[in-house]
Amino acid sequence: MEWLGDNLWLAWLGLAFVLIAIEAATVDFVFVMLFGGALVGALAAALGAPVVLQIVLAVAVALLLIAVVRPIVKRQFSDPAASADIGSAALAGRTARVLETVTETDGRVRLAGETWSARVPDGAASCLPGDEVHVVSIDGATAIVTKSP
Repeated sequence: MEWLGDNLWLAWLGLAFVLIAIEAATVDFVFVMLFGGALVGALAAALGAPVVLQIVLAVAVALLLIAVVRPIVKRQFSDPAASADIGSAALAGRTARVLETVTETDGRVRLAGETWSARVPDGAASCLPGDEVHVVSIDGATAIVTKSP
């Protein structure tokens, strides 16, 4: 027990690793804030602060992070405008080149350097190989395209 008292920073560090593992599973940005508090507790322990001060610092920092940083991070990750330019949503509005005739049911286009399945909207004219098309939207793994003007 004497060893633990002399190396309490290791216990704080162990707690920090457990908290970050829980955060990886939940991705709710609470446990990562608690992780920050545990790291401050570990730092205080390594600097020789009394146990009560370590706990007070760890709790204060964790609460501060939860109150100030977490709302900012949550807002950033849940803002649809911030994530609209990543993934397949970023491909809407781009141009593509028809590889195989695109009809209302099937076709292939070269989009962003990759071959995509494609179709035209209901009632739209088919697009022939070599045509340049405009990507209207992405439906799963299929690009919805129209002829470029």
